[in-house]
Formats: sequence, C-alpha cells, structure tokens
Amino acid sequence: MTTLVPGSRLTLPSIAAWLENPWPFAEHNPVRIEESVEEDKYLVRAELPGFDPEKNISVTAHEGLLTITAEREARTAEHGRSEFYYGKFSRTVSLPSGAKTAKITAAYKDGILEISMPVEDKPHEKQVKIEVGKG
Repeated sequence: MTTLVPGSRLTLPSIAAWLENPWPFAEHNPVRIEESVEEDKYLVRAELPGFDPEKNISVTAHEGLLTITAEREARTAEHGRSEFYYGKFSRTVSLPSGAKTAKITAAYKDGILEISMPVEDKPHEKQVKIEVGKG
C-alpha cells in the first residue's frame, strides 16, 4: 500500500483529518462556531475544549468584526500519536448591523465559549435635508 508520507502508516483517522480540509494544502481552522441573531441578541458559540479561558483565550470586537483567538502550547512526547492541534488559532466573523459592542459579554463552560451582545432592531437612520440655492 502506498502512503501519503514516506515512513508512516496511512490510517483511517489520518484520512478523516485530511478530508476535513476543503483543500489538501489549506490550513485547518480548529475554532468551530455557531452564530445566530435571536430577538435582540447576537450570539456566537465557539468550540474550544481544553483551553484555559483566563490564560489562552481572547475576544475582541473592532470595526464591525469579532475575533476569537486561542493558543495551545505543544506538548513534547517521545512516543505515541497526537491528533490535537497546537499553536495559535484565530477566527473572525462580521458583526451584524446594529451590534452593540460596548455591551459584549463572554462566558466559558464545558469547552464552549459563548459571546453575546445586544443588537438594535433597526439601526438609526438620519434623513439629511438638502439645501437648495444657497451659495
């Protein structure tokens, strides 16, 4: 049997991990999210099991974007196999119109980071009066 990497065994878990990527050379993004707008609240849930939220997770909202960053330090092991992802991971999503970032909250429980903020039903519009004949 031919292997993808010389000197290694091709196993079902390695094939599954390889197929998770949309393109074989694309970077895998381990930060999986769910997002929704419910009533007057925008909600983002991110799967981040095994992270210490006080040390290894940050959330920022800036210029209409929400960014979740997490970092996991690599363990060094002489023997064995690991399917864990190590390093710094980041996921950015566009905020919905009317999102109130000044009132953002975040909570972490059971490996799930939940971020929410209020959303105005309709962003305020301002009608601009056009003055004619001045000058």
